[in-house]
Amino acid sequence: MTVQTPNVELFPFSEVSVLAANGPGQFEADVNPEWTIRDKPNGGYLLAMLGRAAASVTTHEHVIAASAHYLHSPDPGRVSVHTELLRSGRSASQVRARMSQDGQACVEALVTTSRLGNTTAPYWDSGLPEMVRTPYEDCDRLVPRTPDGGRVAIMEQIEVRLEADSRGFIRGQPSGRGELRGWLALPGGESFDPISLLFAVDAFPPATFEIEFSGWVPTLELTVYVRALPAPGPVRVLQRAQLIDDQRVDESCFVWDRTGRLVAQSTQLAGIRLG
Repeated sequence: MTVQTPNVELFPFSEVSVLAANGPGQFEADVNPEWTIRDKPNGGYLLAMLGRAAASVTTHEHVIAASAHYLHSPDPGRVSVHTELLRSGRSASQVRARMSQDGQACVEALVTTSRLGNTTAPYWDSGLPEMVRTPYEDCDRLVPRTPDGGRVAIMEQIEVRLEADSRGFIRGQPSGRGELRGWLALPGGESFDPISLLFAVDAFPPATFEIEFSGWVPTLELTVYVRALPAPGPVRVLQRAQLIDDQRVDESCFVWDRTGRLVAQSTQLAGIRLG
């Protein structure tokens, strides 16, 4: 079940991340203003565009790894994407992809593509954290506002549902654990795929909100691994802060599908100002 915010037009992920070819390895795209946080586009959303471009210039259809550095936040509107095929192998290919706007570089990424299989279970998974167990229906949807009242447009598009123990920051009483657990659904109930999983790992609010609320926490670098093809439906998400030091925080994110299969994971380094 997907709950729509009243009177809000939904823009499906497959539409807001579409690319138009503009020459060999060259693409144009439009950053949707409703997929933003205080008028700044979500970093995972931008990486998904680069991943889509990279996959389209290789013989392998699935992105399995991507590492992005965020140089300058583009404004909503037209952006250009340039790709360079670095290697085309039998089992994997590597591509460099860059997003720019008005001649200014915005995001630079290295992407590995391959083909994900249809295996039903991992060979070994004992090194993973505990999966989100609370049912989707028992997690309340996050309202599209920051604790200080700022509008978060993207939260009117996607559906983020948090467990009760991850909602202390909403009441002004963060738990101090630096961890958010819950579920994520795309607009209109659209199913996830390897491209939208690049967005999923960056879709939750900063886990630091459960330590202390701050303003925008800008991503400096984001590394994503796509591990399996997800089953249809929303995904379970664990977002965890690990260390805050020298006005920077690193966070890990784990994404499971409805069957309990880990389908994506990430680490990121972001700027933050607390205290």
